[in-house]
Amino acid sequence: MTIKVGDIAPDFSLPDQNGSSVSLQDFRGQKAVVLYFYPKDDTPGCTAESCAFRDKYEVFKSAGAEVIGVSGDSSQSHQQFATKHNLPFTLLSDQGNKVRNSYGATTAFGFIPSRVTYVIDQSGVVQYVFDSMLNFKGHVEETLKKLQQSN
Repeated sequence: MTIKVGDIAPDFSLPDQNGSSVSLQDFRGQKAVVLYFYPKDDTPGCTAESCAFRDKYEVFKSAGAEVIGVSGDSSQSHQQFATKHNLPFTLLSDQGNKVRNSYGATTAFGFIPSRVTYVIDQSGVVQYVFDSMLNFKGHVEETLKKLQQSN
């Protein structure tokens, strides 16, 4: 099942890059969440995408949203990736891809974990989905545009 605009975003609890548990529910009623699924830490496309989110992070915060990245990498891998690229936002470890699968953000080209970004409002409803393997910066630009239109 693929999550689409108007659906309630599936809740989850996953470890972040520091080993602390983070739940989508933690943000309910407080702020929107930009949840982006990416294939792998420290690969060229994922680094470009994550650094683009980093460069606009304060703008996302000003628009009332928290940015959260999710991949199947370990918390330790996320810690190294975040430190190396000065990523100020949360990275969650979805080893086994259970959360990725619950969103329907499974694979691209039949074998690579897909790159999909969701804008989830304070009520937990998906307001926007951007799905593109190759338009790394579009994930940032298009979701930010959607958030700013909502405010």
